[in-house]
Amino acid sequence: MKTRLTVTAAVATLLSSIGLYPLFIGWGWFWPGLGAVAVVTAAGALTRRFRLPAIFNLAGGLAALNLYLTVVYTAPEAFLWVVPTPSSLARLGSLMNDGWDTANKYTAPVPLNDGVALLATLGVGLVAATVDLLAVRLRRAAPAGLPLLAMYSVPAAVREESVSWIAFMLGATGFMALLVADAREQVSGWGRHVLSARWSEAVPGERPDSRAMAGAGRRVGMAAVALAVLVPMAVPGIHPKGMFGLSGTGDRASGSGTVRKPDPMVSLRRELQRPDDSIVLTYRTNDPGQPDYLRLWALDLFESGQWTYSSFNGTPRDRIRDRDLPPAPGLAGDTPVRTVRTDIKVDRRAEGFEFLPLPYAPVRVGIAGDWRVHPASLMVYSLRDVADGRSYTVTSKRAEPTAAQLQAAGEAPADIRGHYLAVSPEVQESILSLALRHTRGARNDYQRALKLQEWFTSPAFTYSLTAQPPDSTNDLLDFLTEHRVGYCQQFAAAMAVLARSLGIPARVAAGYTAGSRDENGTWVVRSRDAHAWPELYFEGVGWLRFEPTPGASGQAGQGTATTPAYAETATGETGAGQGGQATSAPTAPAVTGGGATPSAAAGHRLEEEETAGATPDQKKGPGVPVGWIGALVLILLILAVPMGVRLAARRRRWAQAVRPGARGRGRGPAGPGPLRQRRTWRAADPPADPAEAAHAAWAEMRADAIDHGLPWRSSDSPRAAARHLGELLELAGPASAALDRIARAEERARYAPVPAPADTLRADVAAVRTVIAESVDRRTRLRARLAPPTAMSALRGAGSRALEVFDRLVSRIGELIRR
Repeated sequence: MKTRLTVTAAVATLLSSIGLYPLFIGWGWFWPGLGAVAVVTAAGALTRRFRLPAIFNLAGGLAALNLYLTVVYTAPEAFLWVVPTPSSLARLGSLMNDGWDTANKYTAPVPLNDGVALLATLGVGLVAATVDLLAVRLRRAAPAGLPLLAMYSVPAAVREESVSWIAFMLGATGFMALLVADAREQVSGWGRHVLSARWSEAVPGERPDSRAMAGAGRRVGMAAVALAVLVPMAVPGIHPKGMFGLSGTGDRASGSGTVRKPDPMVSLRRELQRPDDSIVLTYRTNDPGQPDYLRLWALDLFESGQWTYSSFNGTPRDRIRDRDLPPAPGLAGDTPVRTVRTDIKVDRRAEGFEFLPLPYAPVRVGIAGDWRVHPASLMVYSLRDVADGRSYTVTSKRAEPTAAQLQAAGEAPADIRGHYLAVSPEVQESILSLALRHTRGARNDYQRALKLQEWFTSPAFTYSLTAQPPDSTNDLLDFLTEHRVGYCQQFAAAMAVLARSLGIPARVAAGYTAGSRDENGTWVVRSRDAHAWPELYFEGVGWLRFEPTPGASGQAGQGTATTPAYAETATGETGAGQGGQATSAPTAPAVTGGGATPSAAAGHRLEEEETAGATPDQKKGPGVPVGWIGALVLILLILAVPMGVRLAARRRRWAQAVRPGARGRGRGPAGPGPLRQRRTWRAADPPADPAEAAHAAWAEMRADAIDHGLPWRSSDSPRAAARHLGELLELAGPASAALDRIARAEERARYAPVPAPADTLRADVAAVRTVIAESVDRRTRLRARLAPPTAMSALRGAGSRALEVFDRLVSRIGELIRR
């Protein structure tokens, strides 16, 4: 019945299924999958018991899986709560549709419901049936790794983050165990074993001792798993950060590199559809009105119906530390601006903030680390750091243009028009008439922008998070002309394209709204506050944001989005109905009874903090390279292991030659107390046991010779070994006498009733070691000190003994399973 192989295949499937954990919130999906694996495995074993054809192996597993799903999910609709009926099958189909809709609605990790759990259980059960068929019935264990690998491919395809190396190691270990079990079954099927005297302690009728071969196989398997785990961590092209987060994108020597391009719209959708609505960041600001949005990305390229930003290279001259950022493009000196200070704290649970969320237009950013600015867009990013869990301060200039100034704005410069008006000819032809129709009567670009915003916020459009993001130009056209249902991504993208078709330079920005304010005056930004909006360019003012997304009352979405004062319609109505909030024109804070308003008080406190000094991150100076320090310490520890093993062996040998209570004898004062008794032995300290001292001296000299690459024949007597070593080293004088005393002491300790005196043995060993080291080149001496062969042999022996213990444990478990 191949019990061992059947159980191993089931365990390998179960361990590999752990790799699905990034797809779901919680572990409620795992236990139904465990039951599915058990049921499918039992059905496969049953079909093999009756020696049915291979097709019945798969059919039996699928039938058992169907029964199991019926019992777990649709028992009330089944006959006798077990036998599937048309009603139960229809219910299963309905649950699978619900699970599929949930999977499409949310980005991973998705919340668990019966439909999602059913899909996970079905997937794990199908993999279990396939692995059981391939590995056990068809005896093709290697191809069975493909369905196991599929369970890692799914989370890798839908998430930016990699699967945990622990989860991968568990699955890889299960697959290696499956290969080993299959190999043992294959060998056992060769026929009856022919036993001979070569088999140690062989008993007729039993298998020969194959522990050495099994140990070698396990060493190869463990080495393969270790390489599979460690190599992706160390190679930057496989792991985004490399081991310890040391590597990144770009040339570390020059500090330059191409900025890695995340997909802002994918990140936006993931944030909006997170069911936990977690806190992303908090901040305090001295802005007396409604704070501005916090922008992460400025998307200037419109290609195939999608917005992204142009690739650019980060260079050392773009670093922002201790200097102001470049001036905001297009912002003239006569435009009214308000200087705003914002103290931001990114939540430590947030992940992957390689771009800083900042109010536009940032002037100075105080943050430790290697952060840089893209001058054309004022995006602040890092090639090696992330803002997760960090605090920083932003000083920004918020433009407050008047309607008259925007209506009188002149033509944008040629470089702005050449880059931010680019629209493919087919798109221009399709949407130009639509843009002209909805901006009829507008006399300038400012009025056209307001009319576009007013059209999008009219009842003609509907806000919904269930809408699919546009993947092509046709999707965008369908949104404008057909269904008109979407969320901020569609509205921002559509308004920017229509603005470009009318000759208004435009781009799409993505980040977060201002969030909501708590009772302590701190603004809290959550994942539901993720947002996208269009930015339009007006000469003399620069880039200004507009708000075309309609209200999302009663829904989770951009309920905290607001319309800036300059983007309100001429009648004074807000252009966005989200939350009913609108940014009013700034007014001076009222003072009553000598006290400031809460906003003014908060601003006053921030101004005092700014006067007092820099933020904590600024005071710290350059960030401590924890990753580099940790890597260096680990490397040094690994390199020190062989040397430490060699020194420990030397100390143990001499310690074994000393009787208890004799450590205090020798040169120097031998004061009372345990500290005096435990002092380190010197070369002239007389050991208490001459025979043990002779053995220790001989072992030390042998280890020194082997470590320095000198030949040593274990079959030689002490006198012959000393003669060969003396001839090889051409010893003379005191060194020759020291070697002779060591050899005679070992000889008498072995064969004579009374050992030789051992007063000078440690000094003799040190003298011979010095001569041995002088007889070889520098490279050999360095190897003898840092990686002595005797220590490496001891480490290999310890590893072999550990593998033998593991082998006995595995054999014991196998015996219990067979019983």
